[in-house]
Amino acid sequence: MASTSIYQINKGINTSIEFKGLKAQYIWYMGGAAIVLFAIYTLLYVCGIRSYICVGIVICLGIPMIMGIYHLSSAYGEHGVTKMLARRSVPKYVKSNSRRIFKTRTSNGKVTG
Repeated sequence: MASTSIYQINKGINTSIEFKGLKAQYIWYMGGAAIVLFAIYTLLYVCGIRSYICVGIVICLGIPMIMGIYHLSSAYGEHGVTKMLARRSVPKYVKSNSRRIFKTRTSNGKVTG
């Protein structure tokens, strides 16, 4: 039985965006890094520093920045940095001086247990 469907199935649906090894939000981080490096170059050039020195400074700042973003993308994946930052805000332990919060209440407001 031959298929007569004219529609193609998009098998990449619900997958994260990936561009040259960068996943999801790291593409935005790379764009932000490029804008920051361009602003640094412009600021240095307007201040009167020679252009080849400006390029050298921007390259020296840009290479570690780019390597760091690629490292975060490969180490933590699509949502990893967000999870890592959220894990920092979770307390190590919860201390309570009263048992009142553990007692359950019924629908009429009386304490059970």
